[in-house]
Amino acid sequence: MASHRRPKQPSRARVTVLTTAAAAAVVLSSQAANAAPSEKLTKDEVKSKVDKLYEEAEQATETFNGAKEKQEKLQKEISTIQDNVARGQADLNELRDSMGLAAAAQYRTGSIDPSLQLLLSSDPDDYLDKASVADQLSGQQVEALKKIQEKQRELAQERAEASSKLKDLATTRTELGKKKKEVQAKLAEAQKLLNTLTAKEKAALSAADARASRDAGERVDLGDAPAGSGRAMAAFQAAQTQLGKPYEYGATGTRTYDCSGLTSWAYAQAGVHISRTSQAQANDGTRIYSKSGLKVGDLVIFYGDQHHVGLYAGNGQVLHAPRTGTVVRYESINNMPFQFGVRI
Repeated sequence: MASHRRPKQPSRARVTVLTTAAAAAVVLSSQAANAAPSEKLTKDEVKSKVDKLYEEAEQATETFNGAKEKQEKLQKEISTIQDNVARGQADLNELRDSMGLAAAAQYRTGSIDPSLQLLLSSDPDDYLDKASVADQLSGQQVEALKKIQEKQRELAQERAEASSKLKDLATTRTELGKKKKEVQAKLAEAQKLLNTLTAKEKAALSAADARASRDAGERVDLGDAPAGSGRAMAAFQAAQTQLGKPYEYGATGTRTYDCSGLTSWAYAQAGVHISRTSQAQANDGTRIYSKSGLKVGDLVIFYGDQHHVGLYAGNGQVLHAPRTGTVVRYESINNMPFQFGVRI
């Protein structure tokens, strides 16, 4: 016969919890419904925020460039040290082998010189310190043992240096990864803001950028500013051939550039090596603190943290790679906070 049990009623505590949760949900829903929508930013406000994000991205880019340059330098240094260690170990093995052959020959004759026992010692320095042993060594044997000891010390120092640089390299790679993510995050945030604009607003901003890009390829009145040295002029003329090339963070040409990528590339075409980052380039020559003292081809450093650089073009103009979304172009030196010029 089927059992007809009465359904178990929920406990008072369970009812209270459910009732509280339901009430909270109603309150939250009500708040969401009544919340005023966030005000839409105007086109100019969006542009201002985007420009700020692009500036912050460029700051991070120059730090990224510095870390990347340091990484490449460390990798070369480590490779050189490791090659030296390998050659040194081969030399040490050869020295030991030659001493070993001499020991084997003496062993076959029934006697072994105490000096050759030194080779078998785990502590050659301690063995050599014993005057009674030193007296029994020939000059040639002493010289060979000294070479072994010297080579051992050199190898120990080089291995320690390599270990230190490997740790530095690991830290640099971590910094490089962080800065790359920071740049990408800033650019993504800027794009997100741009996506809030209407099609008409986007078109207006694009038209402004297009005008600037078009002007970049046109002849600009550069006045009669004094020319720099032959190499400075050669660097400037090389940069002029890159007008209209797009900006890209971390790029050194010739398809795209960032600010210091353009200046370092231009001077390289003139046979002059300068540093990779704008902050380092600020120390690559003589500083010129007056705008009126600038010559064509001088580097021009902008912003308090020196995160932007261009080439002086004359008549108050700089030739530079401005930021993401723009191209290599001329621009007024007064559009950015001038710090000083640098004469290479």
